[in-house]
Amino acid sequence: MPFSQPFCRRSIQSLQPLLRTFAAGTFLTVSASFLLSSHAHAESCVDLTHLMLPGATFTKVEIVQAGDWHSPQTHLSQIMTAPGMNLAGHPIQKSNPAFCRVAITLRPSADSVIRTEIWLPLHGWNGKLLGVGNFGWAGSIMYDGMATGVGVGYAVASTDTGHDSSTPEGEGGRFTLGHPEKLVDYAYRADHLMTLTAKQLIRQFYGKDASHAYWIGCSLGGLKGLIEARRYPQDYDGVVAGAPPNPIVNFNAEQLWAGWMSYHDPALRVGRGKFQLLNRAVMKACGSPVGQNQGVLETPDQCGFEPSQLLCKGSDTSECLTANEVKAAEQIYRGPVDPRTGKVIFPGPAKGSEDGFSADGKAFPVALDLFMFAAFQNPEWDWTTLNWNTDITAATRKLGPLLHVDDNLEPFFRHGGKLLMYIGWNDGHNPQQLAGYYQALMQNAAPAERNSARLFEIPGMRHCYGGAGCDTFSKLGAIDEWVVRQNAPEKIVASRVVDGKVVRTRPLCAWPEAALYDGHGDPAVASNFVCVLPNPKHGSTP
Repeated sequence: MPFSQPFCRRSIQSLQPLLRTFAAGTFLTVSASFLLSSHAHAESCVDLTHLMLPGATFTKVEIVQAGDWHSPQTHLSQIMTAPGMNLAGHPIQKSNPAFCRVAITLRPSADSVIRTEIWLPLHGWNGKLLGVGNFGWAGSIMYDGMATGVGVGYAVASTDTGHDSSTPEGEGGRFTLGHPEKLVDYAYRADHLMTLTAKQLIRQFYGKDASHAYWIGCSLGGLKGLIEARRYPQDYDGVVAGAPPNPIVNFNAEQLWAGWMSYHDPALRVGRGKFQLLNRAVMKACGSPVGQNQGVLETPDQCGFEPSQLLCKGSDTSECLTANEVKAAEQIYRGPVDPRTGKVIFPGPAKGSEDGFSADGKAFPVALDLFMFAAFQNPEWDWTTLNWNTDITAATRKLGPLLHVDDNLEPFFRHGGKLLMYIGWNDGHNPQQLAGYYQALMQNAAPAERNSARLFEIPGMRHCYGGAGCDTFSKLGAIDEWVVRQNAPEKIVASRVVDGKVVRTRPLCAWPEAALYDGHGDPAVASNFVCVLPNPKHGSTP
């Protein structure tokens, strides 16, 4: 599953050698000292292996003592979120509480090998389950997210979605080649079976059901949250879906667009310096004084600056754009178009994110995998021959039924489910597209359920994390407050964290509102902002 930034490809690759799967069969390790101090819990942990789970094999059941957990991964939460904070917006756990660790391999089909782990706190369980989503093409268990969840009292679950990304055949989307059942596992089956298994183990271990279940994930994990809500509305009571790339075929097509465009017309290749020039001009024209000082564009959708305003009046210099550079920037903003209908397939990135643009005539590898392997099942497929009419349609016909989520989540909302979506304005995924999806969801929801979803667009944040904006906030706290106390989030305070320290805060406002500095006090403090509707007559908030 592609990301909006090439950095994320390298991040996932760096993790691939670090996780190795457990051997088949049952392997038990239980601390003798723990058996003496908490005999009942130890017995309960061991006894889980006697639970009859069709198509499942226990591969490890062990007591992990407080402080003894050491992740086999380089901290993914550090790679994919603000420094020192994890995806849920909590500090990375430096010391774990004691928990019962259960590793299970699920085999719903003859070709399925779904490695799953469920961690059950031995003390202080808050009565709830947390499902942790993956990034990229998945292929590994999200240990750091699990450690954070168990550290704040949750029973937690994660899965590799049915393939091992540390192996050549499991890297990227290659595992889907000739393996339709693995594609089904990846798309939705692994997450659903993980959730059902976790609920069964919770019932067995604690003698009661979880009171609530939450899903949290970004990028692929965000999409998987939407898939869970659509296919299995009873699985989770709350879903946090960050930057969900939906519909994924269209999103991946947009990721290939700038490379395809500049491959076929080398005159449209643009150097990084010119995109940075464009970014500075956009920020100057459309950023508020506070936004410019902090390096964020608050309301990019209200920005009227156009690349043509930088058109060179004479010869090409570092302070202007040539006609071809203007054309390239305009086409990147617009995104790919179906040549038959003239309809935009997926919009390009928003104003203010130009320093992340690339037009170098090369394919974005993670997006390429979806077409080459998952959709067309052809490792020799030539991306430069991509037909923007027929190929998108063909890929959608193959993958849409598995990975696309329509705008009807009525069963999830009727169940009482709450959906919190968030996305950064500097993500390659344009938040305006996600706002359109949010509007469609609300239009299709029953009037009594139109308070069941919220969208937060985050100024200055890149893909899932990073950038100059305030990218760190408690997603898990927000969804729990909403589900348990029915307090729908209208404003969430977020932080910018540098070297483990909070350097400024700002409120995130529920769409369509945006945060406006009230003109008084320190602009680095969230309490000095108010949530207002953007004024389209201004380049930023009024």
